[in-house]
Amino acid sequence: MKYIYIIRSIFLFSFLTVSIISCTELLSNESNPESLNTIDQKVETLLSKMTLEEKIGQMNQYNGFWDFTGPAPKGGHAEKKYEDLKNGLVGSMLNVRGVKDVTAVQKVAVEQSRLGIPLIIGFDVIHGYKTISPIPIAESASWDLDAIKKSAEMAALESSAAGINWTFAPMVDISRDARWGRVMEGAGEDPYLGSKIAEARINGFQGNNLSLNSTIAACAKHFAAYGFAEAGRDYNTVDIGTSTLYNMVFPPFIAAKNAGVKTFMNSFNELNGIPATGNKYLQRDILKEEWAYDGFIVSDWGSITEMIAHGHAKDGEHAAELALNAGSDMDMESYLYVKHLENLVGNDKVNLNSIDDATRRILKVKFELGLFDDPYKYCDLQREKEITGSEEINNAALDIAKKSIVLLKNNNNLLPLKREGQKIALIGALASDKTSPLGSWRIAADDNTAISVLEGLNQYPGNTVTFAKGADLTYGKTEFVSELKINTTDKSEFKKAKEVAINADVVVMVLGEHGFQSGEGRSRTSLDLPGVQQELLEEIFSVNSNIVLVLNNGRPLAINWADENIPAILEAWQLGTQSGHAIAQVLYGDYNPSGKLPMTFPRNVGQVPLYYNYKNTGRPNLPGPDSVFWSHYNDEENTPLYPFGYGLSYSTFNYSNLRITNNFKKNSKIEITIDVKNTGAIEGKEVVQLYIRDKYASITRPVKELKGFELLNLKAGETKVAKFELTEKELGFYDNQGKWILEKGEFEVYVGTNSQTQNKKSFELK
Repeated sequence: MKYIYIIRSIFLFSFLTVSIISCTELLSNESNPESLNTIDQKVETLLSKMTLEEKIGQMNQYNGFWDFTGPAPKGGHAEKKYEDLKNGLVGSMLNVRGVKDVTAVQKVAVEQSRLGIPLIIGFDVIHGYKTISPIPIAESASWDLDAIKKSAEMAALESSAAGINWTFAPMVDISRDARWGRVMEGAGEDPYLGSKIAEARINGFQGNNLSLNSTIAACAKHFAAYGFAEAGRDYNTVDIGTSTLYNMVFPPFIAAKNAGVKTFMNSFNELNGIPATGNKYLQRDILKEEWAYDGFIVSDWGSITEMIAHGHAKDGEHAAELALNAGSDMDMESYLYVKHLENLVGNDKVNLNSIDDATRRILKVKFELGLFDDPYKYCDLQREKEITGSEEINNAALDIAKKSIVLLKNNNNLLPLKREGQKIALIGALASDKTSPLGSWRIAADDNTAISVLEGLNQYPGNTVTFAKGADLTYGKTEFVSELKINTTDKSEFKKAKEVAINADVVVMVLGEHGFQSGEGRSRTSLDLPGVQQELLEEIFSVNSNIVLVLNNGRPLAINWADENIPAILEAWQLGTQSGHAIAQVLYGDYNPSGKLPMTFPRNVGQVPLYYNYKNTGRPNLPGPDSVFWSHYNDEENTPLYPFGYGLSYSTFNYSNLRITNNFKKNSKIEITIDVKNTGAIEGKEVVQLYIRDKYASITRPVKELKGFELLNLKAGETKVAKFELTEKELGFYDNQGKWILEKGEFEVYVGTNSQTQNKKSFELK
């Protein structure tokens, strides 16, 4: 124990000047420690003391590999990893969590390696740690940047209390394809909204002071174009033009960089025939040089070695060479840097400067986190106990869950429900499920910890709620998607559900996807309700049409039949720990729904990819009553079922008096205002959305582009003025060489309640 205190003292007073000799000798030999007054200087001093092997070690990340509070592993790969850890050949570990385990593994790195460089501890804190917030696509539906930031802040607070100091979030990939399972992890289809949400999440995770033990380093992923995988199939090839790359894919990453995100993660896909992990154009030319990014890039899990399967690398050594030369700084679970880089330097296939650059970037983040001041700063058992699952964190999770719900339909004001005297039939296996609402990417959460819809409704005692599941959604194990078996045949409980429904005043049906049906590796070719749920819905409708459909899902679904027949529909996503309370409060009107869709809902999966900011073709409209020679389908409309930005309220809102200043000139701004009135009987929130259209340009522009939004809270009968400004930043675009340009021409401005608004005015840029 005395030795531990000595080591801690060294870290607190002199570790920044550590040398290749012992720490004790370092204290007596460092001539002027006071001169180390910047992090950059501290990094350079430490870097100068490191061997090549130790530098490469900082570039190596291992997954957790043994019971860290137990005996050291013996034999096999685990022992090799353990020896690397003791020898300073590991810079980071992931999937080590909990103060006891993090303390134990940090002690090996700090107290047994020669230089005692602390580890950075990474974890997928995607939408909460132990207490789970809504999946990111759901949070994005709130359009409430303060609430999204707060959600990330709470996730950082709870995960940091468990010893974690780095999250592999936010995912800022833009995606237009609902078949792709990872749409649940992002902000949807729009680069402007995605950029704003990326900034909010990064600010929530990292705060104003990264050295506090309540903040964690964020990671913008996946660089780049992962969300454009062909056919929506995960890990698939990406083939897009430079206009899409610069104007759709890059903006959220630029926003992340400008927000100070400390790390980037490269992606699994290839782009222009080169896997992103080995793509010098993306990592060195664009990110590190053109954008002057000074954080570090971590590979995705095993993505360096996957370049062999891509057909880009000959073998592991070649893959390590390609990745490092392309700018990938840290190897996550490929083991190739620690195995091959030293030889590659000796053979002049990798420049020592590239090793130094990568190590420098990694050390800088560790200094910024304050790990050199106290490597155990995140390791406090009492703090972990007090913060995990705290009231503050649960309240924040409930707040963002309510704000994430989107009201898609409400004929005859079926909602909100009456508070007493009603018989409510609650139907659907998801209605009583306490695990599925946690969604995908909730690794630290315990099963059966979500509040179910049944539990939420039972908090309102004025009505009688009778539950019948109708049919199981799944059977068998549910730990992994390969084991998640969907019930497609068993309808044996339909009869009981119909008996419950036939005598009910209102039927609430909770249908959708299981939480493990979206996420990484969970692509689908169908966007219908899985299993026998559509048949169940139609069977219940045949005996009682007074149905409120509550959707739990991680992606847009094709629900044409429900839209045509069901009077009230709530998009409730997978809302996390407080799911049931949030849904019940919206159903009963304790919270007036205010969410808007961040992704377009198709009528048919055959329309996908479907998105609002499409470009016109040369034949966008029907040229004559009998013509077929225009851009359309023969068997389906071009229009979506629900457009981007769509969402209703228990209130109604009227837009009027759209005003715009005179024509725009360079280096100036144009102001747009509009009056918005709550014409309903209750207070409500409205997301006022501003879109532009550049009518003609040297590179064709979308028919509409979101360029501003404002969340207004309006009392019944109240009118407020929504105000927007357009500058060169909103009116310009990137050309095909990545140059920002602003062109003269005619613009249209649209302001309204969703992307299909026709409320517009025009101006000219001179």
